[in-house]
Formats: sequence, structure tokens, C-alpha cells
Amino acid sequence: MAEGPALHALRLEVRDFLSQQIDAGVFVPHVDTWLTRWDRDFTRELARRGWLGMVIPREYGGQGRTYLERFVVTEELLVVGAPVAAHWVAERQIGPALLRYGTEEQKQAFLPAISRGEVVFGIGMSEPDSGSDLASVRTRAERVEGGWRLTGTKVWTSGAHEADAFFALARSAPLDPKHRHEGLSQFIVDLHAPGVQIRPIVSMGGDHHFNEVHLDGVLVPDDRVLGRLGDGWRQVTAELGFERSGPERFLSTFQLLAAAASAMHDGALPQDPGLGRHVARVAALHQMSFAVATALESHEDADTAAAVVKVLGTTGEGDIADYVDTLTATGWVADEQLYRLLHAAILQRPGFTLRGGTNEILRGVIARGLGMR
Repeated sequence: MAEGPALHALRLEVRDFLSQQIDAGVFVPHVDTWLTRWDRDFTRELARRGWLGMVIPREYGGQGRTYLERFVVTEELLVVGAPVAAHWVAERQIGPALLRYGTEEQKQAFLPAISRGEVVFGIGMSEPDSGSDLASVRTRAERVEGGWRLTGTKVWTSGAHEADAFFALARSAPLDPKHRHEGLSQFIVDLHAPGVQIRPIVSMGGDHHFNEVHLDGVLVPDDRVLGRLGDGWRQVTAELGFERSGPERFLSTFQLLAAAASAMHDGALPQDPGLGRHVARVAALHQMSFAVATALESHEDADTAAAVVKVLGTTGEGDIADYVDTLTATGWVADEQLYRLLHAAILQRPGFTLRGGTNEILRGVIARGLGMR
């Protein structure tokens, strides 16, 4: 599936801009930057150039462009390891979800700010002891005058310590063991509201990307219910199509692969045929992810295809880290940049197949989507 001349021109425009940014020292390329690298100034510069809110209509402050154009921009950002974490969640899935399920007031309140890079969002899905089984969430939403009070704990919430708000999945009706996916609703929660406590989860490398978010009777007004009450499971499932299929699911370690190729060219690493296999995998995943973006553009169901991209892509990301680690196992790496990227990739590797739904769970999603029993 080839991109047309207009998409190719956009790709070259973004690529030229990023090359200038690197040369000017605005950022240093890294791995896994959609999770680990925050730069609000860089995010606002992307917004100024029209590269945020790309699929948001102009009447809501966006660019009114296509999912394919957005795909090209995000892919180029990830390929060079740009610092995009400040806007990633809002741009990737919050905006599209608000367009699909939000009220007119919610759209006006949040979409222009997302497009300007001025508001940071998180996602409140996972909970302690629940893993990828979102139907088992225990966060409660209790009806009160004028709104709902949310009580519970969300975990692995990326960037919550930097975010202004998040979408929280909560049980708004008593659990029916025979229909576990019913009675769930989504709420737009102000993370600065009374009753919200954010606790850091520090990774093995000492970095702070994830958080526990404790909700202790947090009041959410009626006008911050997202979509229909009780329809949270269907909404979340649709949103995960945006979360699981993008180029961040196979490009998190691309900078490491590129550095290894450069080191081979310069003689700092031995020539190895395995490099070609990994490049071929990335190329194939690019085509698969691009196909999902095409489906989203056509308003087609992409849940199963997105799960396939996520399983294969995140496995490939980890395999790249293992491959370069093996290449360098015989001694110290002379290339300082390669060593820096490899060290970071190894530390981040355990999370690749966990975030966004574990690959074990997603294989079940794929089997159901393909009609298997």
C-alpha cells in the first residue's frame, strides 16, 4: 500500500523540520519517546505548524486533515525519537473519542486546547489486580446531586503527574456476574480536583513515567460524563483501536536499530544479516499500521487488526533490543550513542508487550475477532 504524492510531500516536510531541530540541539533522539520524553515547548511548536489535532475538525480548533496525514506525521516523529509524550495520549485517542462520544460543550471545552498543545490528558483504565481485564474494574461511580462521586484506584497511568485530566472507566451500576461488561461508564476527571492523589511508580532505571491515581470520592459533574451511561465498555473498546494500532507500537526502538545500522556501516559493529530481517519486519508493520489508519479514515471496524499490529509490533520492538544487545555482548560498545539507546531500550523492554493490553489478552481478542472458538 503506497502513499500518494501529497502524503509523501508532507512526510518530507516533517522530516526536514525534525532534521533542523536535531541540528539545533532542540532535542536528542531517544527510544520510547512517546512515553518517556516530555517537552511542552516542542509540542506547542508542532501545534503551531498544524501537526496537532490533525483529525479534529476546524470548527473545534483542529486541522480537519485525515488519519493518513496524521499517521505520516506521527511516524516521522517516532522514527527520529522526538519528545512527544506531552501530547501523545490527547492527540492519539482523547480527541477522536471526544469527537465520537462527547457532547458539544465537551468538544468546545477540550478539542481546541488539545489542538494547541495546551492540555495534557491521561487514561484511567487499568487497576491493581485487574491486569488487562477491564471488565473487572472496581472503581465505583455513585450518583449524587449534580453528578457522580468516583472512588477507586487506577494504575500505570502514563504521565498523570503532568496531566490536567483523564478518562476514567468506572462501574456506575452494580456488577452482574453474568454480564460483566455492562454497567460501566466513562468520566472526564479533573486531576487537580479535591480527592485526587497521584503517587509515582518509579521504574527499575529510576525513571518516573507511570503513576497510581487514587480517587477518594472525587466529584465529577454530570456534564463530564463521556458518552452514554453504561456504555463504557463499548466506548473503551473502540478507543483501544486508536491506542493499539499506531506506529508507536513498532517504532519505540527504531532509533536503536538505526544506530546499530550506522555502527555496522562505520565498523563499530560487525556486519550481521539479522539487521535485514529486523528492517523487513518494521517495513511490514508499517504497511499493517498504515492499513489500520486507512480503515479508521473510512470509519471501518479496526479492533482486530489493531490488536494484531500491537502484538506483532511490540514483540518486534523487544526483539530489536535483544538483537542489538546480543551484537554488543562480546565487549564494550565504542559508539556512545548506541550504548545510550541500548541501555534505555533494555530498561523499557519489559513494558512493550504489557501496556495497551498484554499480548496474551490481545491474542484472545484476535481469536474472537477472527471467529475462532
